[in-house]
Amino acid sequence: KNPRPTCMIAVAALLILGLSSISGLSDMSISMSARIPSLSPHIRRLYLVRHGEVIPPGGVHGVHYGDMDVPLSDLGKLEAKAAAQFLSKEEMKGVWSSPLSRAVYGAERIRDDRSGLMGEPLTYPGFSELARGAWRGKTKLDIGPDLYDAFNRAEPGTTPEGGESLDDIRSRVLSSRDTILDLLNDGESGCVVSHLWVTRSFISDAIGKKAGDMHEIEIPTASVSIVDYEKTDGGWKQKVVMMGEKPEAGLEKGQDLGN
Repeated sequence: KNPRPTCMIAVAALLILGLSSISGLSDMSISMSARIPSLSPHIRRLYLVRHGEVIPPGGVHGVHYGDMDVPLSDLGKLEAKAAAQFLSKEEMKGVWSSPLSRAVYGAERIRDDRSGLMGEPLTYPGFSELARGAWRGKTKLDIGPDLYDAFNRAEPGTTPEGGESLDDIRSRVLSSRDTILDLLNDGESGCVVSHLWVTRSFISDAIGKKAGDMHEIEIPTASVSIVDYEKTDGGWKQKVVMMGEKPEAGLEKGQDLGN
């Protein structure tokens, strides 16, 4: 695992204020934008934000939901607001998301108080979460640990009925990615609010991981990743600037199972 920078200043501030938990974030500064490098004029940047904690089917964490439109929990909404504040000082030309409501909510929070953003379309089906098909509503134990692990390794013949493979999701994610990168000019940034496997698709392509290795990439709920893109004759030259960084806001630890 790559070591991640800690947020000691933000943590210390919260301890001084005595804020172990909060009901809202409107008056709290948790921005860590100083840690984000400036954007070079020949680069296009994408901020990749995962949605917050959800309420899974039946309220049981560990049940797989994938592309089902499950709602955010109260904690998940606060996590989304924290991610939005983390990015509040960053200039963006567009904010896009998956059409699923948990991602739309996060995108709306990032759009709040911003002007001059690109208009429709604001959602792209290509950024929807992995379609689980017949595995929707099942736990890993229900599916079978051996089959489940083989699917994560992208082994042939392991895709659930009505679902999609890891190669399938990565292909559609990267197609939508290229669409929005073409909307940006060099020196401009945009944001995509989506899901675990979508963000893994972005990151794995940028670092040269195969689809069968994507499961190794850790992307916490409401975390922020950043990828810079330079257009070359041979395609996009990519650099991961940040991966799975979760803003520290004094919130309780959320549940993150069954994506």
